[in-house]
Amino acid sequence: MKKIILNIILILFVQQNFAQKASVAAADKQYEKYAYIEAIATYERVANKGYKDEKMFQKLGNAYYFNANLAQAAHWYGELFAMNQDQEAEYCYRYSQSLKSIGEYTKADEIIALYSKKAGTDQRAILYAKDKNYLEDIESNSGRFAIEDAGINSEYSDYGTAFSGNNLVFASARDTIGVSKKVFKWTNQSFTNLYSASVQSNGKLSAPERFSKNINSKFHESTPIFTKDGSTIYFTRNNYLDGKRGKDAERITLLKIYKATAVDGKWQNVIELPFNSDSYSVAHPALSPDDTELYFASNMPGTLGQSDIFKVTINSDGTYSTPVNLGRAVNTEGRETFPFIADDNELFFASDGRPGLGGLDVYHTKIGEGTIPTFGEVANMNMPINSPQDDFGLFIDSKSRIGFFTSNRPGGHGYDDIYKFSEIPCKQTLSGVISDAESNAIIPNAIVNLYDKDHKPLLNVTTDANGNYAFAVDCGRTYVVEAKKEHYESNEDITIIPYQSGTSTLPLKLTKDGCHLIVGTDLAKCFNIKMIYFDLDKSFIREDAVVELEKILDVLNQYPAVKIDIRSHTDCRQTAKYNESLSDRRAKSTMAWLVKNGVAANRLTAKGYGETQLVNDCGCEPTNESSCTEEQHQLNRRSEFIVTAID
Repeated sequence: MKKIILNIILILFVQQNFAQKASVAAADKQYEKYAYIEAIATYERVANKGYKDEKMFQKLGNAYYFNANLAQAAHWYGELFAMNQDQEAEYCYRYSQSLKSIGEYTKADEIIALYSKKAGTDQRAILYAKDKNYLEDIESNSGRFAIEDAGINSEYSDYGTAFSGNNLVFASARDTIGVSKKVFKWTNQSFTNLYSASVQSNGKLSAPERFSKNINSKFHESTPIFTKDGSTIYFTRNNYLDGKRGKDAERITLLKIYKATAVDGKWQNVIELPFNSDSYSVAHPALSPDDTELYFASNMPGTLGQSDIFKVTINSDGTYSTPVNLGRAVNTEGRETFPFIADDNELFFASDGRPGLGGLDVYHTKIGEGTIPTFGEVANMNMPINSPQDDFGLFIDSKSRIGFFTSNRPGGHGYDDIYKFSEIPCKQTLSGVISDAESNAIIPNAIVNLYDKDHKPLLNVTTDANGNYAFAVDCGRTYVVEAKKEHYESNEDITIIPYQSGTSTLPLKLTKDGCHLIVGTDLAKCFNIKMIYFDLDKSFIREDAVVELEKILDVLNQYPAVKIDIRSHTDCRQTAKYNESLSDRRAKSTMAWLVKNGVAANRLTAKGYGETQLVNDCGCEPTNESSCTEEQHQLNRRSEFIVTAID
């Protein structure tokens, strides 16, 4: 009887396991069709019954990750890594991003370190290695903006803003169709349409209304941008035009950018742009300030990551150039998307491929001039615009510094919400006193240099009679301050300017260098520069000697009134006549190096002294032989740099 019961239990277990595998297979089909919400429901039902499968946890984590539900993604990626921590690099990156969304930054950094080992030359790994203190930088540079609910949000997804005259146009999944509403299986929400809300006299936005029936279709419309004269709109839509729906090889309808023009107050002539394709997505258009360039996000061939930002030139005849990838200065192996170009030629975009707070963060960089794309430093927009969740779709007016962005952070109305932001006025001065480290005496006429955090020179001033310096600086930035004064060692320190109006102070103390140049001083000894040694029977400049000669060169550049005599010496081996000739060649070789590197020849003289000025007892008289070690002989094969005049 016992055996029969065991067999029944075994049969039930096999049947249950078979049923679970069948359910997972069904969910896999939903997942492959991007029906993530349906796939999630099936995967979780099976997982909650205790079924564990590595591939299932990967897809369950991905389904939540691609739906921007990073907290749930963190949970299921956690289950995945609990089963097997040896995952592909991309899962490490997604798990790290998801952990940030729930505030587990220490664990996130552990996982991103694991990712970096696996990813190698991946740009995301390189950026993380260069900026491991990114959280401190973000925290110290936050508080620049005040944010508030835009007042137009629904319980559904609302995102992607642009102005058309006095109207804010945006995308929304709110449903106004009624019982026949269509649902996007990826998110289980309605397809998005464009809506418009006008700015009222009190600065608030009116109740949103459908934007245009000629633009809105039964599929997605989003992320509009308008030309300066308001006559043309570019927008994102699913691959659908004139009642025809396009699909890729896997029968998936992707995204394209469309264009329409205003005719008698109505949007007409909807056409797709020529660089669209059924095989990849092109989305989220943005125009340059002069309307001659169109930026967009795409995963077209040539993309570095999951999606990159590209640009095309809009020719005077209405044609478009070949798309150009903005390159690694902007794009990573992650997602770069939702570009926007402000009137001051500043590029804003969202990325999950850079050190940030989690999910998509908004970044900005200055666009350089020229046909080949060049960009300044890419910087995080910091809190409160960025959060541990997805933040994207930033739009800003360069003059008023007021704008809008989208986020799915907690506390909103629905899936995505639009927030309004304004820049908090801030003026800062960085000042300090330069003084003597030993006596505390003030040091007037010291040179004070201001650098950015990467040590790029910005400004320099001279301290006044009271040793004071001052710079006008930007709030929220990191600076390096360096002080210099003759007869003192230079000193520098780093400071982070808070984002609040006021004065930041950074005093610096200088230590006397112990070297006061007078005639007869040896520059090398005075500035603690190592001896310039030569190989046995050789006069060429050794590689280690070049390092020390660079220091001599720097001193001569700092003290242009100083003239020196280069005195070279040998050890005692070989004849006195030979050694005198060898040392003379060494002196002239040293002088030639300095002249070649910019020192005026009339500041230099050179002479060889042979073996006449040994620095130890390693003489060779009278047999021209010595019992000294090679190291002792080396001390005699040297050059000296004696000050002969200070004009």
